[in-house]
Amino acid sequence: MTLEMVAARAGVARQTVSNAINAPELLRPQTLERVRRAIDELNYRPHRAAQALRTRASRLIGYGIRPGAGRVASPVLDEFLHAISDAADRAGYRVVLFSAPQDEELDRYQQLLDEQGADAFVLSGTDRGDPRQAWLHKKGVPFVAFGRTWTGRDVGDWVDIDGAAGTAAAVRHLASLGHRGIGFLGWPRGSGAGDDRARGWHEAMRALGLPVRNRRVESPGDLGPATEAADRLLDGGATAVIAASDALAVGCYQALHRRGRTPGRDVAVVGFDDSPTATMLWPPLSSLAQPIEAVGRECVRLLLDRLNGVERPAEHVLLAPELVVRDSI
Repeated sequence: MTLEMVAARAGVARQTVSNAINAPELLRPQTLERVRRAIDELNYRPHRAAQALRTRASRLIGYGIRPGAGRVASPVLDEFLHAISDAADRAGYRVVLFSAPQDEELDRYQQLLDEQGADAFVLSGTDRGDPRQAWLHKKGVPFVAFGRTWTGRDVGDWVDIDGAAGTAAAVRHLASLGHRGIGFLGWPRGSGAGDDRARGWHEAMRALGLPVRNRRVESPGDLGPATEAADRLLDGGATAVIAASDALAVGCYQALHRRGRTPGRDVAVVGFDDSPTATMLWPPLSSLAQPIEAVGRECVRLLLDRLNGVERPAEHVLLAPELVVRDSI
């Protein structure tokens, strides 16, 4: 399969196909879509070794994974990785996974730059005190983050989920059903994403004139502590609980089942992430679904701008989650 064959299928010049692969911003959207359709139909794949010789680029995008004992892969990050890999592949890049333990994280990033000549990086799991954005920015290495720069100078492009908007929407929905005792089961304070989700709950409660005192409890993601934290909300008379994750919501389910009570019928429960767990619980869990495919596409779009030398200010994209209503409310 050759570039000329793709050009003939799309009815464009050979250089137009090359631009679609290496500099898509130069083409009109209609032309770019026609070329990409021809590439898909012919299953054409650019010769990356030849591209690297011409451009002195590796066509590799690094994605560091923070390993940890006993950690279970997040369905959200798994979906995100598939999304960025698909979008990068369309643009002629490969996403390379590498292990980046936090105690030697920046060394691992430098190693990929030195040994593999990575062109850019995609970050995820950003949190308070995260050194990666500032380090990459200082070195002039293109990057994009799935997650905000929670502390320090806000540098670089990022795409994130508007967790505050999601939990606020859940509060308003529960209030419309008549709930006033709406509790929040969150992570310990200091988590960027966790505090953002708690803020949406707090602001929406205040805006509706609903009580917030003793309505917020905290727990790590483990089932035992989450169940104990949910117990405190139930003891305080909560008629509905919004959890910062589906894993925390499972703790609320456990606390209710121990009391002989049923989620949805006795106490409304809403999770966050709309993970596969949500539909496996009984009753199925209502949850805030993150638009992960859109996050992946936006991340790659912003990164390709940098790789193609587009000069623009840092761009920050917030995408709202959607409340998926099931039998738990």
